[in-house]
Amino acid sequence: MTTARRIRRGVGAAVSLLIVAGTFLIVTMPVPTVERSTLSTTTRPEPATSVLSCAGPLVAAGRDVDDVAALQIAATQSVVSGTAAGSPEATAGEIASAVPDGPPIATFAAEPVDRMRTDVAAAGSSRVAAEDLAGFAASACTPPAMETWLSAGSGLTGASDLVVLANPGDVAARVDLTVFGSQGRETPDAGANILIPPGEQRIVPLASLALGETSPVVLVSATQAPVQAVLQSTLTRTLVPVGVDQGGATGLPRAQQTIPAFSAVGGGDEPTNTMVRLLAPSDDTTAAITVTPVGGASTAASFSDLALTAGVPIEVDLNTLPEGRYRVEVDADAPVVASVHTSTGADAGSDFAWYGTADDIRVPSLLAVADGPAPQLALVNPGGKEVAAVLTDGAGAGEPREVRVPASGSVSVDLRAGELYRLDPAGGTLRAGITFTAPDAIAGYAVVPADAAAAPVVVRPR
Repeated sequence: MTTARRIRRGVGAAVSLLIVAGTFLIVTMPVPTVERSTLSTTTRPEPATSVLSCAGPLVAAGRDVDDVAALQIAATQSVVSGTAAGSPEATAGEIASAVPDGPPIATFAAEPVDRMRTDVAAAGSSRVAAEDLAGFAASACTPPAMETWLSAGSGLTGASDLVVLANPGDVAARVDLTVFGSQGRETPDAGANILIPPGEQRIVPLASLALGETSPVVLVSATQAPVQAVLQSTLTRTLVPVGVDQGGATGLPRAQQTIPAFSAVGGGDEPTNTMVRLLAPSDDTTAAITVTPVGGASTAASFSDLALTAGVPIEVDLNTLPEGRYRVEVDADAPVVASVHTSTGADAGSDFAWYGTADDIRVPSLLAVADGPAPQLALVNPGGKEVAAVLTDGAGAGEPREVRVPASGSVSVDLRAGELYRLDPAGGTLRAGITFTAPDAIAGYAVVPADAAAAPVVVRPR
């Protein structure tokens, strides 16, 4: 090898070492960076108008011997309504009754103020004592919805139940009624493609949808516009009216349901027909039911491993309960809907009621107490920590009252009929219901939570 070639190889090796060393330094030495915060802007969507629609008067069917399908008004509805203290009053509206010459159904609309939703609440009640219809009914006025579940009523002889649909909006709605019964899910012709013009009401006899069904559940599905749906139940035994109820709506399907309170009231010589109606609409599943006195910790009744076939309702007997007020917890492995039925007896002067499940209350909410006997509020805490809620009468303008609800427990609070209260869960989660209780008058409804203010939306430019 010549000297020149050895020099070239030596130089090449040296250059290679320098390149490797340089690469090492570039990889290992920190590279200066410039940090820049992400550009963003936060906005809050404009809240919508708060709208409530009431159930309206009690309706009687079959009074006209020449037209047994004709409907007549049996009793008007007394409505209690208002907005939160310091808010503008709601605008009262009307829905035309489906009963000829019947009084209009009350609606209420409250516009947002300063980009904040205006809280509004309303509830109504009726009493009737006639040869074909007797009892007491109370129900909350609720926002219209695209989907409503009616877990109440019967298609058996003696029942004259009605599905009542109302459209409080400005756009026509189309409604389909799906029935879940002993044969599973069915779509009867009488419940298909029902057109409800704006500001109008439609009434469909339950017998035309679920004739002969012992424990039907009706799914109300709306398109084009939301509607308000209730089920009016009446019952006659050997020509004697033994109660009326108005409501029937329960919460959307979910695996865990709470009925905050129902009243077990003894009366008459027959059982009070107290029971839980349960449906798994989509999937076969198993469920457990726990019944606990409101304000108590001991279990009054429990049922485990209840087998549910998809689309077929079942009923669980609670007739052995002593008098009192109870809450019901349902835990299932798949979404279910639930309700409770109870009565004060089976003879003249009796009454019955259906109680639905309650939604979570996470924000301050307004509740209206209808006129009725011995109104009481039941608060249920589904969480693992005590909730120190604040209840204020005068729609929030009165003296605040702290109500401590223990973890996984419940409490009862006496209310004044015809009053509005503001319920603040104080950072916790509650489920709530109002009951009315007397030997000849029982009813109840869940407290409707106020819609939370629309969450701020963060927009980041690309």
